[in-house]
Amino acid sequence: MVDIRLQISIAEQSLSLYENGRLRHRYPVSTASNGAGELKNSGCTPRGRHLIRACIGAGLPLNAVLVGRRFTGEIYTPELARQYPGRDWILSRILWLSGCEPGRNRLGAVDTMQRYIYIHGTPDSEPMGVPLSHGCIRMRNSDLVELFGRVVAGTPVLIED
Repeated sequence: MVDIRLQISIAEQSLSLYENGRLRHRYPVSTASNGAGELKNSGCTPRGRHLIRACIGAGLPLNAVLVGRRFTGEIYTPELARQYPGRDWILSRILWLSGCEPGRNRLGAVDTMQRYIYIHGTPDSEPMGVPLSHGCIRMRNSDLVELFGRVVAGTPVLIED
């Protein structure tokens, strides 16, 4: 059995995949433009111990558009982006996070899951390594699809400054 865990560094704007304690891959990401923080409606990326609550989007095409965790039937294109200039694009897959630390990132006004914090795909035109999200962890679609195939619900995720 393979022991998988993820570690996200807000400072380094990276997501590291560990298998059986060994670093296997490091991906560039984009966390919140508002920085780190746990409060509801803060637009910040929550810190601490989490787990993947749900893996959403298996089998969808690359750049599939998801709204409310459901495939809209659309595939992201620059033309579609021009039609909906204000949309926060959630593409390809969703790894929905749930906090594991009551009072820090679970329950009440700091609940990561109720804040709908995801690891998700974003348009390829969006830069990685720069904090620009509304709280989620954005990834390149191809990187996310690769990661999605290696994790399951329950996979531990540590988010650090």
